[in-house]
Amino acid sequence: MIKGENSFVPSVALRIAVRGAGVDAMALLLMDGGTVGDDGDVVFHGAPVHPSGAIRLMGAVDGTAWLDVALTTVEERISRVLVVGSTENGTTMRDVAGLSVEAYAPDGTSVVRYDVTDGGPETAMVLAELYRRAGGWKFRAVGQGYANGLAGLATDHGVDVARPAAAQGPQAMPVPVPAPVSVPMPAPLAPTAPPVPTFALPPQPPVPPVAPAAPVALFTPVAPFTPAAPAAPVAPVAAVAPVAPVVAPVVAPDQVSYGPAWSYGPVFAPYTQSGRDNDVITVSGLPPGPVVVQLAVRGDGYTGLTVLDWKNKEKDYLVNSTEDDFRGRVLATVPRKGNLRLRLEAEGPWQVEVSPLAAARVLTEQEQEFRGPDVLLHTAGVADLAIQYGGDDNLIVNIYEVARHDDHTALPQDDNIVNEIGERRETVPLPAGPLVVQFEAADGPWRARLKRV
Repeated sequence: MIKGENSFVPSVALRIAVRGAGVDAMALLLMDGGTVGDDGDVVFHGAPVHPSGAIRLMGAVDGTAWLDVALTTVEERISRVLVVGSTENGTTMRDVAGLSVEAYAPDGTSVVRYDVTDGGPETAMVLAELYRRAGGWKFRAVGQGYANGLAGLATDHGVDVARPAAAQGPQAMPVPVPAPVSVPMPAPLAPTAPPVPTFALPPQPPVPPVAPAAPVALFTPVAPFTPAAPAAPVAPVAAVAPVAPVVAPVVAPDQVSYGPAWSYGPVFAPYTQSGRDNDVITVSGLPPGPVVVQLAVRGDGYTGLTVLDWKNKEKDYLVNSTEDDFRGRVLATVPRKGNLRLRLEAEGPWQVEVSPLAAARVLTEQEQEFRGPDVLLHTAGVADLAIQYGGDDNLIVNIYEVARHDDHTALPQDDNIVNEIGERRETVPLPAGPLVVQFEAADGPWRARLKRV
């Protein structure tokens, strides 16, 4: 998985491996408000077993710490389980080689894995989380670091750090420690081959299938999706004959006009295609470079959008969502040679529009409303970006400084400025434009505006 992605995992007793030399593992069990209920909801080396017995911190073996998470016995009051890693003695996350988190089923089969590749000066990090969704559990690759260490991470999740922890030596976790739990520390895992140790947890009762819960509308729903009319009438064809996609012709830049001046990336007339359910979309005739792909799907199933490479294999994941009636805009790049090809997974009618960067909305000092992932332009000078986010899942925002990047067939390296979870207000500084501001992950409605500096 990559940062921000999520996937359903089986509701069984999972074993979580936290790899990285010198990294201590722990777990925080959170309620709906994003905070722990009491000190017992912090599982670490000073209190290695949750009072319910559902979470256990095992001994480290060869630089790997293990957490046993029996999902079927996690208390109903717990909605999320954070998997946390921390370092000591001046070591930061960027210093840890091979930092990763991986979940295994009881038979030792790998279920999901996330390799952390962008560790920074942080000394504590939420590596991943397990959270309830539609009667089951999902795993999300988080990678959210805390430069102020475990104390800052603990405070953000409702742990009282005012009182010192019981003496645990130099690695004491700065949180209150409940009365010792009379459960012996599990014996270290015996090394086996393959490298994943075999293990056996207490058998769990089978989980009966649960119908997905009805979605709760937190905001006024957006207008119903209406597929756009085709650009030109298409002659009727026989029922058995496929209908070839209609490709809009490329228009010279001087024939296309958009909003404020934007000189980065190709300019062309938008391409639009409508359809239903799973499909592969081919957009030919576009000049190479970054583009905006707008996707709208009406339905309550999974939505996925992936770029296919010249080998016809999945390359870049643009959309990975279980949201109802998905809407959003994402970044893609038309290759220097060949066509832009997109693999769409959807359940229901959909519409795709491919537009140049110049067609994206421009940030202003007037607050604008958005929904889902989006691509925005910042054309002004140094400013602050104020965001009000109303979603439940990750909010990930990246910027691309294109001012000194001469290759218009590709975007420069992105800079992550926000990576948070749940409803919140954020104000982040922006350098002078021109900038591409990418809301890579946003599962619901949000607002944004510029603040003059």
